[in-house]
Amino acid sequence: MDTLAHSRPGRTEALLACGAAAGPLFIATVLVQDYTRAGVDPREQPLSLLTLGGIGWVQIGAFVAAGLLNIAFAAGISRATPHRRGAQLIGGYGLGLIAAGTFLPDPAHGFPPGTPAGPATGMSLPARLHDIAALVVFGCLVGATAVFARRFAARGERIQALTSAAAGVAVLVLVVVSMDPGRTSEALRGAVLVGWGWASWLAFHLRTSLPQRRP
Repeated sequence: MDTLAHSRPGRTEALLACGAAAGPLFIATVLVQDYTRAGVDPREQPLSLLTLGGIGWVQIGAFVAAGLLNIAFAAGISRATPHRRGAQLIGGYGLGLIAAGTFLPDPAHGFPPGTPAGPATGMSLPARLHDIAALVVFGCLVGATAVFARRFAARGERIQALTSAAAGVAVLVLVVVSMDPGRTSEALRGAVLVGWGWASWLAFHLRTSLPQRRP
């Protein structure tokens, strides 16, 4: 990527490192809960339901932390490259994550334990706002993959361009598949794995592409 000289390159590296850490932190939090938390069935329950129940604050914290880290990442993109659109989309992705952790879904699909199986019979205002936040998250993320795929291609970085384009297509397909009630949970987890993973890969790539500091 095109890089700019900064008087404080260490700060840029730190901001980009925030983006590299965000995806693994979020995904690890979900995986640990999927296989240790009582009543959780990752095949049936969308990961957003992990924000509910006695220790729902763990997943709420994961949403908010990932959002803040990606906002820092967006600031790092602005410092590391002369382009703004990609930074704005990553920033929107971060803000969407914070909103998703602030507005919670309704109990459904047997979670928290004691909740009837199947989708919620109604939808509260926080649950509607949560769904809107999810659209912002995935929309900004897919947009960012397109922006960076084009920029990598323009610079002749074919592998990076293909990686970004493939991640965007995969996330979009998985989000569409998630509209099938029988596949919602697994498809959304797949979209998170690919999308969040791509964003962290991008942060790592940009960080390693910074000009080396002189001793």
